[in-house]
Amino acid sequence: MKLTPTSDIWMDGKFIPWDQAQVHVLTPSLHYGWGVYEGIRAYPTERGPAVFRLREHLQRLHDSARVYMMDPGHSVDELTEACLELLRRTGLESGYLRPLVYLEYGTMGVAPRLDSARVAIAAWPWGSYLGEKAEQEGCRLMVSSWQRNGVHAVPPLAKATGAYVNSALAKVAAIRAGYDDALMLTPGGHVAEASAANVFAVRDGVITTPPVSDNILPGITRDTVITLARDLGHEVREQSLTRSELYVADEAFLTGTAAEIVPIASVDDRPVTGAGSGPVTQRLRQAFQDVVHGRDADPHGWLTHL
Repeated sequence: MKLTPTSDIWMDGKFIPWDQAQVHVLTPSLHYGWGVYEGIRAYPTERGPAVFRLREHLQRLHDSARVYMMDPGHSVDELTEACLELLRRTGLESGYLRPLVYLEYGTMGVAPRLDSARVAIAAWPWGSYLGEKAEQEGCRLMVSSWQRNGVHAVPPLAKATGAYVNSALAKVAAIRAGYDDALMLTPGGHVAEASAANVFAVRDGVITTPPVSDNILPGITRDTVITLARDLGHEVREQSLTRSELYVADEAFLTGTAAEIVPIASVDDRPVTGAGSGPVTQRLRQAFQDVVHGRDADPHGWLTHL
């Protein structure tokens, strides 16, 4: 997914031309992966562009920074306005926002200086994360030999830059093996998540997704889907899943800000019964699209309009 440059990037309170938004090659964040970030989507609506669950994402950015003992130096309110103004400047009707908290250049070592945090926010157009074929026919997953980061290794609840080497190893291996994405397990053998998306299974009308205790990042799209499903009258359970339960699921799908809601066609070459988009998955996808595009009521206050 090649980046399409836009006009500006917000850096520490200033708008910098895209090509001039640079940091020093010796920033400790580049060397040791000590940084946190978010992924946020904006959508076109009849009232103009709107950002989906912006404040929740920025609060999670603050929470991740707290786990890594960094102070972003800008409140959620300040970062909210920065995101909105960036979208106004870039003129994007829809797109992807990437806030990043990283460490300033000046010191080096495995124990970095943590009182030098800096913040940047970029925005660019971004279409389908897993591709149109996966959107329409479902994605093909393989269970990875790489385990998901555990609570005693790297904190799974924080969206940290260095932690995603774990995901990248799994995803690269899956793609090279001919799959769309990897499914990662906990050390105890339970399903955690895909490389950058949460997992849901549907069996006999019941929707199940792994709990926070199974080393997942509790995704904001995951929370959205749980809420929408319950609003629609579905039973949703947060409980451990095994790979075998995905093998025999009636339907299964992934959720994430970049991925949105993508049906799962197969796991380890075992076709899911509702490959493509089964009735529950389709209903949730439609409800999600209606909300993010402002076609439906917004009782939860999820949209922030420019």
